[in-house]
Amino acid sequence: MFAIDLHTHTRFFHGRPRLGETYDPAGFRLLVAVARRRGLHGLATTNHDYYREFETPDGFAVIPGIEVTTTRGHVLVVGPDPPRHTEPETLTPQETVALAHEHDCAAIVAHPYRNSTVRHVDAPFDAIEINGKHPRTRPWVEHLARGHDLPMTGGSDAHYPFEAGRAYTTVDADELTAESVVDAIRDGRVEAQVGSGFPNGLLRPAYRRIHAWKGQLDRPEWATPGVGPPPGEGGSED
Repeated sequence: MFAIDLHTHTRFFHGRPRLGETYDPAGFRLLVAVARRRGLHGLATTNHDYYREFETPDGFAVIPGIEVTTTRGHVLVVGPDPPRHTEPETLTPQETVALAHEHDCAAIVAHPYRNSTVRHVDAPFDAIEINGKHPRTRPWVEHLARGHDLPMTGGSDAHYPFEAGRAYTTVDADELTAESVVDAIRDGRVEAQVGSGFPNGLLRPAYRRIHAWKGQLDRPEWATPGVGPPPGEGGSED
């Protein structure tokens, strides 16, 4: 059994590509250091709409990935050969899933109740995420996953290195590779886990206030009317 954070970013800012190209390697090294300290066996790099390869540290698994900004919200694509670049708000969720499967990757619905209506889309997703910024949504995600007969994964959605591992995925596999992670997701041999303790207890209320202020938080329709338009429907990228 392996523990891996399936949703991380190597930078804390958007845009500024030249600065990002310089910062990304340092951000990656810091992410790995924190993940190792928290007992994780690996992580997936899922930067917004681009994939960049980093040197894999000894004794630690790095799963290639990308977070695609679709026309309805974000979808994680993780596996051995993710697309290198996608144009934000251009691909539909269905097209993103097809692209992921063409590249032998898994397609995961990211933070389904924040700035997204991907959860309403009829597409052959491989899993649904419990996001480390909003673990309070776990009952909603569980309900959603049961309805679609999909497994749940966990990811921190870390943009700062110290956030790595606040949510993660346990993977039942004999070895930890990109291929084995994809197989485990598709076979349902994964479980979402949420970390506790400092600084998670302070960060989560802060993110909740920030995303509520941005109008990006949503709730299940069976609980209360949703709020916050997703990307492609009048909203802004998170």
